[in-house]
Amino acid sequence: MLENLTGLLMSIKITDLIDIVIVAFLLYKMFGFIRETRAQQLFRGILLIVAAFIISEVFNLSLLNWLLTRLITVGLIAVVILFQPEIRRALEQIGRRGVFRNQFKDMDKESAYATVHMLVDAIDDFSSTKTGALIAIERETMLTDIVETGVIIDSEISVRLLGNLFYEGSPLHDGAVIIRGDRIYAASCVLPLTDRSSIGKNLGTRHRAGVGLSEVSDAFVIIVSEETGAISVASDGVLRRFLDLKTLEKMLLDIYIPAGDNTDLLSRILKGGKNNE
Repeated sequence: MLENLTGLLMSIKITDLIDIVIVAFLLYKMFGFIRETRAQQLFRGILLIVAAFIISEVFNLSLLNWLLTRLITVGLIAVVILFQPEIRRALEQIGRRGVFRNQFKDMDKESAYATVHMLVDAIDDFSSTKTGALIAIERETMLTDIVETGVIIDSEISVRLLGNLFYEGSPLHDGAVIIRGDRIYAASCVLPLTDRSSIGKNLGTRHRAGVGLSEVSDAFVIIVSEETGAISVASDGVLRRFLDLKTLEKMLLDIYIPAGDNTDLLSRILKGGKNNE
């Protein structure tokens, strides 16, 4: 027994290990995707059909086997049609991995900190005055198609300008502001709405738009509720609600400053660097 096990282990090649790791990773990502979408119920149904098909094969149930064979053939087409949004989202997430474009990598650290500082100050104002706001920070995935739905601004970020854009009397207050690097690139942009009901029926169009954009891109979306002033963020299809300003600031620093390079800036925040600006 021990000799057989040893022989088996000795016969394993490096390529076999790589093969196993890749398959395990793909299965892990697939099950994670299934848990996050309606595909969870679909997967359970597929398991039941496969189990019934195996039983029909073992016990030679010809009629049931014929029916399940036809059902599986038609079902594959139906799955593609019914779950097209989920399949598209999964493929888009896979496709944007490994993209080398990183507009924040070469940004000066002081400029990055100043940008984060102004964004947090603007969000603080919106939250305290219950001004509805929707701000999408572009990352690796270009938001050109979203920008085309709005008005090009291409201006330096400032608290006053953001306040004017989301002021209720402003002609551009409806829609989202797109941040590209350290500039306000566009305003009054229309974002795609998520069709997921799991984010909460009490949330309005602004939150659904933020989640919707984060499902089809890697944008980091900040939402301020007009009713409560609560701060939320959407990223990778996940909505996080009721954030405080410190948490938001840390998340923005993680975006604007590469990992490992923001230690000094975080120290400044903890020491009250924001109040000393």
